[in-house]
Amino acid sequence: MSVIRFSGNTTRDAMRQVRESLGDDALILANRRTEQGVEILAMADEAMEGITATSVQESLDGPFIPEVPEAGTAPMDERSLQSMSEQLLREMQDMRALLAREQARHVPPRDGRTRLKRLLQEAGFSVALADELLQALPAELDDGNIDDPRALAWLQRRLAARLPTLEQEARFFDPPGVVSLVGPTGVGKTTTTAKLAARFVQRHGAEQVALITTDSFRIGAHEQLRIYAELLGIPMHALAPGQPVDSLARHLQGRRWVIIDTVGMSQRDQRIIEQVAQLQAGRVRVRMVLLLNAASQPETLDEVATRYRQAARATGAELNDCLLTKEDEAARLAPALETVIRHGLRLTFVSHGQRVPEDLAPGDPMALIIQALATRTPLPLTEPSASQQPRTPPGNFAGGDLLGQGRRLSSTLQGLRQRLVGFRDLESAWDISALPDELQAARLDTLLLQAAKRCDRVGMLWSSRRTLKGHDWAMPDLGVDAQGHWLALPNLQHRQPIGQVNRLAMSDEVQGVSVHLLPSLPDTDAWQWLDGAQVAWSSQVRAGQRVIHGAERHALSELAQLATPSVQASCRLRGQPCQVALSQLTVTASPARRKESVSGKPLEAWFGILSDPESGKDLGRRYWMSTVSHHEDALPLLLGHLRAEGLAQQTRRTMERLTRLLPAPTRPELRLLLAAGMTATASHLEHGCDQAAMDLRAELLGLVKGRRRRRDVALLEALIYLFGARDAIRHVGSAALEELR
Repeated sequence: MSVIRFSGNTTRDAMRQVRESLGDDALILANRRTEQGVEILAMADEAMEGITATSVQESLDGPFIPEVPEAGTAPMDERSLQSMSEQLLREMQDMRALLAREQARHVPPRDGRTRLKRLLQEAGFSVALADELLQALPAELDDGNIDDPRALAWLQRRLAARLPTLEQEARFFDPPGVVSLVGPTGVGKTTTTAKLAARFVQRHGAEQVALITTDSFRIGAHEQLRIYAELLGIPMHALAPGQPVDSLARHLQGRRWVIIDTVGMSQRDQRIIEQVAQLQAGRVRVRMVLLLNAASQPETLDEVATRYRQAARATGAELNDCLLTKEDEAARLAPALETVIRHGLRLTFVSHGQRVPEDLAPGDPMALIIQALATRTPLPLTEPSASQQPRTPPGNFAGGDLLGQGRRLSSTLQGLRQRLVGFRDLESAWDISALPDELQAARLDTLLLQAAKRCDRVGMLWSSRRTLKGHDWAMPDLGVDAQGHWLALPNLQHRQPIGQVNRLAMSDEVQGVSVHLLPSLPDTDAWQWLDGAQVAWSSQVRAGQRVIHGAERHALSELAQLATPSVQASCRLRGQPCQVALSQLTVTASPARRKESVSGKPLEAWFGILSDPESGKDLGRRYWMSTVSHHEDALPLLLGHLRAEGLAQQTRRTMERLTRLLPAPTRPELRLLLAAGMTATASHLEHGCDQAAMDLRAELLGLVKGRRRRRDVALLEALIYLFGARDAIRHVGSAALEELR
């Protein structure tokens, strides 16, 4: 490194010398005025690398620093020179750190998690929600590819799934009843009342609806609603303070739908409870809908939802529906949508203008989420300090509203029911565990009999007929659906007939199974039955399996080099990514425990080389025999065998967990059924490649956030948690109902 001293009559003159010698990127280390003019110490930018105090000292002692000749001026002593070099070093190091930090401010984040979190915060969602959503970001979306649109699509789906809305508009208007709009002053209740009434009149006619107002405080409130009523051709009635809705019964005869426009009250007004109590005082059930101003601040929205729902609970009522107003006035939608999500409210409609009834539409979760994420205020690229972090409203997601948590779990359960054949049966089996021991056997018999009659299996994964080492049970068999996924309700081995042929025949007659994944080569009778039934089957075999090729007997491993390369596929093996390179060879094999009269059968031998897709590390070899010779037909079967590896061990671990979790008198076969079913469900989701599977994985993994483990193990842990939470919420709900009675 070289520090050079430049002298000039003026600063401009000295700086010209610096640029000519070191270029425009030179670093100015110090400058001072002298009797001759200006003196500047500078160095080249590239010389910053590897600087030390010694190098500074050496540069200052070099030939570019002449002795000072003026009379009366002593040359700089060694101590002063050392002190100056150390000071220069500190300043340069500080400058380098400052430049690095400044550069980092302008470099966008590369990993998907950070980019999505920033996007959520810029849109107005809280840090708590962002962290909760991104706990289970799929690994394939966290690869730093900024152009990958799948990450944004995943985030949109995940948010939309958290936003409960009307499935159909008819679900709101068709059931007869009384609906009351409640909310703070100025939120737009009167205009929204008119919009809802107009939509009902369009569907069912003016003779079916009536309006009621309780607003006796605002000047002109009656008149405004009366004008709307006259335009729609429907009656309007006023309800005095303290007067129950029942008192207007004779005026409302024949009216199928009644809308009540209530007086607006601040969320901090203690009379909210009185207002709700008046609505619920009569014998007629009044369904309340909370109006939220989409243009309000996040803290205000949260307070409104909290106080009004507390008032409803205090009177023994429920407030589960909401309606967003003034959407067209909101700079950002995210705070309002997060309030709906956090409190577990169902969004019925969105109001976006003053026109009646045009400016009212059912809540479309995906459209609202897309709009919310598209409206963003850029944040600094550096991580904001604690004072700059967007405020998280009270009642965060870890310990927030119980109803909101319950609806989130309910949404996850519903997704599992829709995707996995037999998951409802698995839930029913879990419920049986809570029954007295003397009732469990009969209920389980009925459940399994009904499940067996459903023709929802196209294949079977047959497990070994040996018990697990150190245990008195064998791994149950699993059904396979048309997409090659495991069914959630397994088949217990001890409830099946004895003999391989009998089991195969029963599966064909009762369940219509046409594909069989066997743990080993079939015995003679089973082989003949499979040939006669003309069904596809495959079997995983050992490397030493003897087969005939070229009129000679060989171990399969000896023939691998003769096999023809076929296809490569990606999969997951015991929770980790895996690449499979397949090759095939036609051979002749004999049944296990064959009879002398039975000759060998031509089969396709499949050879698999497993490797880590990132490092290329060899993960082992696999060998299969199958009646299927085309790779497109064989691949699902062979991958099915790979996915099955480790199921028995996972089931064993789950059995141990359930032994501690379930009531003591739970029957062992019921615990085994649940353990194997949960393992099959976790494996199903672990290997699913479609968007629905990815979203369900994210929902489940979000339940065990912060715990680092293999994905298949984490999914299983989440399922156990889900079933336990399902029971807990049911019990809390039952207790709450008892309190209300």
